[in-house]
Amino acid sequence: MSVKSPYDVITNLLITEKSALLAEQQKYAFKVSPRASKAEIAAAVETIYGVKVVSVNLMNYHGKPKRAGRSPIVGRRANWKKAVVTLAEGAIELA
Repeated sequence: MSVKSPYDVITNLLITEKSALLAEQQKYAFKVSPRASKAEIAAAVETIYGVKVVSVNLMNYHGKPKRAGRSPIVGRRANWKKAVVTLAEGAIELA
């Protein structure tokens, strides 16, 4: 089953110290749908931001175990996927 809308593929733009350094090299980090492929992510970024994508690198992150207060019950944060997208030219406005 493929993801339909570009806004379903791209969850949000990740703004961290590392992603700020990558932005100088025309690379931007996004939190994306765990079911999205590289081709779907590239098409979504091109549609939403109007830029040309050169490559997409993906990383899967496993959710960490967490407790709520002093409760002995351990829950878990959600698993998520990060995409680092390299652009040919232009930049994404971070505002």
